[in-house]
Amino acid sequence: MKDGAVDFRLDGRVALITGGSRGIGLAIARAFVAAGARLVISARKPEGLEAAAEELRALGGEVTPVACHTGDIEQVRALAARTVETYGTIDVLVNNAGANPYFGAMIDAEEWAWEKTVGVNLKGYFFLAQEAARVMMKQGKGSIVNVASIGGIKPGPMMGIYSITKAGVISLTQGLAKELAAHHIRVNAIAPGLINTKFSELLVNTKEIVEPALQGIPMGRYAEADEIAPAALYLASDAASYVTGTVLVVDGGAIA
Repeated sequence: MKDGAVDFRLDGRVALITGGSRGIGLAIARAFVAAGARLVISARKPEGLEAAAEELRALGGEVTPVACHTGDIEQVRALAARTVETYGTIDVLVNNAGANPYFGAMIDAEEWAWEKTVGVNLKGYFFLAQEAARVMMKQGKGSIVNVASIGGIKPGPMMGIYSITKAGVISLTQGLAKELAAHHIRVNAIAPGLINTKFSELLVNTKEIVEPALQGIPMGRYAEADEIAPAALYLASDAASYVTGTVLVVDGGAIA
């Protein structure tokens, strides 16, 4: 902070955003472009990724799309290496890619659902954070933002495995924050509530699910992805220079 001004700018910084082709990831990418960052965005499907990159370039952003399945450790390492090769460093990592292939009781869940959900939501976050942190340690600064969920604090019905992974993301965030603070690397998490995205369309579009959910939200509505992006921008920027190891809940008051 200088002369009372709060600095949310990311001018010249390199940000890597996973799950950046739609939903929360794309909304964060838009906010980062507006703040002056150069971006690498990743997603599993190349076609959606290129469309997102073109949208961001039309907004004036310098953007490199890289297809990556974050449940595959070799692809994760290649993604980090490509970011450094392209822009020379990684200043900000946003771990956002997610999977929730199974909606049902935990007692009925099969191994494939566990493997896929944990692989993307937790394993992918861990190893990409590891790769980014190694780069950030060399330059003596950086910010990692992990997109968790209120499910990691209060498990959602029929979303047991997903909630377990998001609780793990919160623990990962807190553990890394302690380990990396001496290197001037901040690690924080965002815990969104019910958001209107492609990822959560089953919840939002199913009357029997969304109506009880909205009754439990004091603000009486779900959020749009653009309402999550400012939280990521804050945590990535120097405005949050003394913030690490925290979980910023953005849920309309649902777990209050």
